[in-house]
Amino acid sequence: MKCTLMTVAALASCLAMNAAAQPPAAAAVTTAPAGPAKIAVIGFQEAVAQTNDFQRRFADLQKKYEPKRQELKTLNEQITSLQKELQAQSATLGDADRATKAKLLDEKQKDMKRAGEDAQTDYQQDMQQTFGAVASKFAESLDAYAKEHGYSVVLDGGNQQLPVVIYANPAVDITKAVVEAYNVKSGIPAPEHTAAPAATHGAASAPAKSAPKAPAGH
Repeated sequence: MKCTLMTVAALASCLAMNAAAQPPAAAAVTTAPAGPAKIAVIGFQEAVAQTNDFQRRFADLQKKYEPKRQELKTLNEQITSLQKELQAQSATLGDADRATKAKLLDEKQKDMKRAGEDAQTDYQQDMQQTFGAVASKFAESLDAYAKEHGYSVVLDGGNQQLPVVIYANPAVDITKAVVEAYNVKSGIPAPEHTAAPAATHGAASAPAKSAPKAPAGH
């Protein structure tokens, strides 16, 4: 998912930067800036993840997957209990009982693996759609902000798939300003408790909650 979200953000960022770099067609010659090009930098993915819109959608996504998270937690507890029983009773269990418990353990492990993989796939798809939906709208806000403030070029300082920004003066970073402009335009208040996405680990793990940070890819 990381790479997919990175691609979504990169495409949206490219569209926004290209649009911001184009002067109005009817005034392409007469309104060209006389001085040096005005350039800004933004951390596009981080900015999208910081918006109230994304934070609210992500919180809703966490609620949606909470039942599945609890289901996998219960399965994991059952597996752990069975493993302890087999270890503790290995010397006293008859062959038939040992085989029964071992079969039950194997079935539960397979159930958890299958359920975890299905949950992870569904979560990744929902996460991609959630981030992409906000990213496309955020790109429009970035485009409008860049035009309103006379920027000729806006570089994505947080996206290593685009030309790398080696150095940028903090004064030209418009991340916070564009996030605030987007929040005002959307009219969505900040959620009481915010969290941002992070990839989960392990095929049988449920989609997990995490501390606020932007989706990132490598």
